[in-house]
Amino acid sequence: MSDAWRVTRGADLRARNTFGVSARAPLLLELDEAARLADALAALPAGPLLVLGGGSNLLFAGDPEGAVLSLRAASLRILAEDGAYAIVRADAGADWHGFVRWTLDHGLYGMENLALIPGTVGAAPIQNIGAYGVEVREFVHAVEALEPATGRSRRLSRDECALGYRDSLFKRERDRFIVTAVEFRLSRTPAVRIDYAGVREALAADGLAAPTPARVFDAVCALRRSKLPDPAAIGNAGSFFKNPIVPLAQAQALADAHPRLPVFPGVDERSRKLSAAWLIDACGWKGHRDGDAGVSTQHALVLVNHGAATGAQLLALARWIAASVSERFGVALEPEPRIVGDHW
Repeated sequence: MSDAWRVTRGADLRARNTFGVSARAPLLLELDEAARLADALAALPAGPLLVLGGGSNLLFAGDPEGAVLSLRAASLRILAEDGAYAIVRADAGADWHGFVRWTLDHGLYGMENLALIPGTVGAAPIQNIGAYGVEVREFVHAVEALEPATGRSRRLSRDECALGYRDSLFKRERDRFIVTAVEFRLSRTPAVRIDYAGVREALAADGLAAPTPARVFDAVCALRRSKLPDPAAIGNAGSFFKNPIVPLAQAQALADAHPRLPVFPGVDERSRKLSAAWLIDACGWKGHRDGDAGVSTQHALVLVNHGAATGAQLLALARWIAASVSERFGVALEPEPRIVGDHW
């Protein structure tokens, strides 16, 4: 025990994951000062370590095998600026949505399309979060992380982070680094990105000829609230499946057979991204319920816990959904959330 951290044995994690499923950690380490991370880890018994942020992008299909780490430092500050851009540093434990609001309050623009995404700043580069035509990799300047195996603190450039579609170095080498802070390069020019369907229509309905970043922020929040269930009201982790990326020929064949299937640009000219929500809805899953494990009536991508579902039950439902999409369309779905206590 230290003034910088607290350890709880047999910690209940139900309130620490947005699915609201029961799970228990052998040890929970809550750390207030990232500078003491190496010391805190040295005080833990050897074994697996799960870094837990807001619990909004994981499913406890079982109990974690080892200790759970919660980074609580949440400071935000401007490190440098040249008049056109500023470098902002945010601790990993800062609330993501609160951070996006903070950037607007400080005249820093670009991330308003990423408003209301649940979770912490530290999770943002790991998942390379994205919404409404914007991905966080566009703004990441550097990531500060600890390498537990060596005890070294590292500062990785955006290129070193290898950020891709819902992917990163931190996700591919999951246990190699613990993200402690993220630096962002943000513009002082209030340009907006409103070409994504939904955002454009919401702003047009207001009759705004030149919408501000603050108005885009509000529109995105309203859109997310209208389409996605509130985890405070019903357990969920937002979109459960990634939009699948398939070869161009396969996308064209599916679009020919199903003209209403939304098809988006892929990672290159030889690929396309398909709407996972449309595929799932076409298989009849939207609003489905099996006990307390179900699919949202608002959005086919969202699995929900109606109250007492276990993580194992939600995972089983996700597997059934993926199997039905594969059987009907020949498309493999992959989960967005990290699955703890089992595997996909």
